[in-house]
Amino acid sequence: MYILLGNFAFLEIWYVSSTVPNMLVNILSETKTISFSGCFLQFYFFFSLGTTECFFLSVMAYDRYLAICRPLHYPSIMTGQLCVILVCACWVGGFLCYPVPIVLISRLPFCGPNVIDHFVCDPGPLFALACVPAPSTELICYTFNSMIIFGPFLSILGSYTLVLRAVLRVPSGAAGRQKAFSTCGSHLVVVSLFYGTIMVMYVSPTSGNSVTMHKIITLIYSVITPVLNPLIYSLRNKDMQYALHHVFCRIRIIWSL
Repeated sequence: MYILLGNFAFLEIWYVSSTVPNMLVNILSETKTISFSGCFLQFYFFFSLGTTECFFLSVMAYDRYLAICRPLHYPSIMTGQLCVILVCACWVGGFLCYPVPIVLISRLPFCGPNVIDHFVCDPGPLFALACVPAPSTELICYTFNSMIIFGPFLSILGSYTLVLRAVLRVPSGAAGRQKAFSTCGSHLVVVSLFYGTIMVMYVSPTSGNSVTMHKIITLIYSVITPVLNPLIYSLRNKDMQYALHHVFCRIRIIWSL
């Protein structure tokens, strides 16, 4: 679990770094420009890291399934070797998925005013800049996004269905049931925040939504959710709760003086 959490935290750092620095530069500077290659480079890293996060969340759900439903076999199944293989598969798979959509979109003819009405290079605003309609490319990208999102999501749903079935078999009022839900609670919150927003953005029909709404949704899953994830996981830790309790107690003492 900690190996997966460590890689997930490392992933979140780079995921935020792919958009936030450039976004801050655009906010603070008067010339809000990005080159053609820079735009598609940001596109590649942003969506590749997002895809890697989908895979990681799926692997972490499988890890929780093994820990709760197969506790005696967990050490023999989730070995260090398998964990390394799963981590490498997430990273490699995430960065191999998006070259095809990027190549298809980059070959579209773009014409003026070449103003991206967004703070990231997203497929929607890029399609809006194309001189000619590209329904086939849009369909390919839509299908591609749906497969990447729903594949790991169905895997997570399957893992937690089995976990829920196993937990409900525990005798009512047993401490084991509460411990099982506590073990999965943080991961479920993170999955809900991340998948809830990206499904609204890339799977559900959003043609009627305003550009401002698209920006808000993108901001939630690209910046706010990664900022909240460390807090979600840390606040479940008893040592972190104990440390925060001492910090707040010291603050109260200082303010009382």
